[in-house]
Amino acid sequence: MILSYYLGGFPMKKKKTRAAVTISMPREMAEEYDNLSKRLAKNRSVLFREMFLAYKKQNLKEEFLELQTYGAALAKKRRPFTESDVEKLVFEGR
Repeated sequence: MILSYYLGGFPMKKKKTRAAVTISMPREMAEEYDNLSKRLAKNRSVLFREMFLAYKKQNLKEEFLELQTYGAALAKKRRPFTESDVEKLVFEGR
């Protein structure tokens, strides 16, 4: 058991920061995954975390581009604001 102490000096259990996750995949894919982790000199967990973060980053980029495209389409339908329009809106409530 891992113990830590706070100001009162009483022991507290350390909060877990990791969770074990089990995944299943075809045997050939699992072999490729193991070979890749060996080639990159990374353990399976590190490789999975890096792959997940790369996927998440790519997914956020795609979502941003979709929103940007949507916003651009709306702007074309409406009259875009001029610089003076923006100044009026900013200072209107002050």
